[in-house]
Amino acid sequence: MKGYDNDDRHVAPKGARMAFGIIMVLVYVGVGLLFIFNVFDIISYTVSCIIGAFLIVYGIFRAYRLYKGIN
Repeated sequence: MKGYDNDDRHVAPKGARMAFGIIMVLVYVGVGLLFIFNVFDIISYTVSCIIGAFLIVYGIFRAYRLYKGIN
């Protein structure tokens, strides 16, 4: 049946999954940049940069996986 996987659970349409993936990439990179620019003013600037760098790298990783899923 269309729209269901092997376990009979509903699967979102490909376009919706793609849109959600793109939004999440933008969120990870955006929040990472906010951490790097110290908008949240947490413990120290060094910790803020480390967290921001991890978020940006993870956002790039998610974008790569999203791109590879298209092809």
